[in-house]
Amino acid sequence: MEDNKLKSFESSFNKLKTYIENEKFKGWDPFDGLNSKVFQATPLKHWDIARLAWIQGFKRSPINFRKLLLVPKEYNAKGIGLLLSAYCNLYHISSSGNSQFGTKEEHLEKIIFLADLLLELQNKNYSGACWGYNFDWQARRLFLFPKNTPTVVATNFCFNALLDAYEITKTEKYLTTALSAVNFVVNDLSRTLHHNGFLFSYSPLNGNNTVYNASLLGAMLLSRSYLYSKNEEHLKIARSAVLAACEGQNEDGSWVYGMLPVQSWIDSFHTGYNLNAIITYQKVSNDFSFKSSLEKGFDYYMQHFFEADGTPKYYNNKTYPIDIHCPAQLFVTLSKFGAFLDHKDLAEKVMNWSICNMQDKNGYFYYQLKKGMSSKISYMRWSNAFMFNAMTYYLKEKLAQ
Repeated sequence: MEDNKLKSFESSFNKLKTYIENEKFKGWDPFDGLNSKVFQATPLKHWDIARLAWIQGFKRSPINFRKLLLVPKEYNAKGIGLLLSAYCNLYHISSSGNSQFGTKEEHLEKIIFLADLLLELQNKNYSGACWGYNFDWQARRLFLFPKNTPTVVATNFCFNALLDAYEITKTEKYLTTALSAVNFVVNDLSRTLHHNGFLFSYSPLNGNNTVYNASLLGAMLLSRSYLYSKNEEHLKIARSAVLAACEGQNEDGSWVYGMLPVQSWIDSFHTGYNLNAIITYQKVSNDFSFKSSLEKGFDYYMQHFFEADGTPKYYNNKTYPIDIHCPAQLFVTLSKFGAFLDHKDLAEKVMNWSICNMQDKNGYFYYQLKKGMSSKISYMRWSNAFMFNAMTYYLKEKLAQ
């Protein structure tokens, strides 16, 4: 790693790390408006349209009213999962002799704390370990997901983080809890027939059962669990979900977000989720029947979501709003595909662009940049945990050169 680039990245990364640790891993979220003690004290909390408008107002406002309206900073299970995986990456980096980002002992302390916290945050009311979000969420289809309703998305990130922690600590409770999440996916999520396979539902409740990335994250969980369980049935179920997604892929390699007419957009980071899930299945199963779908999807991702100067795009056909997920997901996907060296120049441009344009002087990363007034609010799960995890993948790949 070139000295100047290392120093610039090291400064940025350590600012973010210090910010996250000073906040004690708690924070606000784009969707946590219903946690407002002011709103909960009014009769509006019983009206679905008011709940939706309140959430969207918080999410879209460039001004953060959370402190004024008594929204507390809290742990978010998915955010904790992302942070845990990041510290596991840092542990491996420090184990290789690179201690400028912290020592093994420092990272191990964080790993144990965050892994134990995930055990506490799990929802124990289903067939296996599962996780949701720390707020009520009012869907646009006017359906309320109560606080801690488990989702396949949050559960996948927590599952992977606990396995990462187990592989370092060999703490059995991390492994058994993580593997029990398979029962949640297999028994509690509904399945909707799609082409010659099916799509997993987003949650066990009456919710979104039309989204490719959510379904594929269920398949990803089943695939990685197979490395431990060797349960062929689970791998077969994962294959059905992958098959549905690959048969639903557009001819040019893209995926729409979901099956509903209002879900017809094509975006950056959900495409990255899809790719990561399918390649995980392929690596675990040695089933290469979806190789052409992966190659087309990866080529589309690289060609349509990043400008030559490193500017990330949200959609395939327009740039704004630039969400922090858009640049961050690139580094995870390149690492999963073993393609960092092939796209090294772009990766460095995207990282530099992100630091220069989306990192605050206090260390945290902004939520979204827009053509008008941008949302520069600090969100722990959405912005900081996601980017922190992504930066550890970037660092791991850079130091491996």
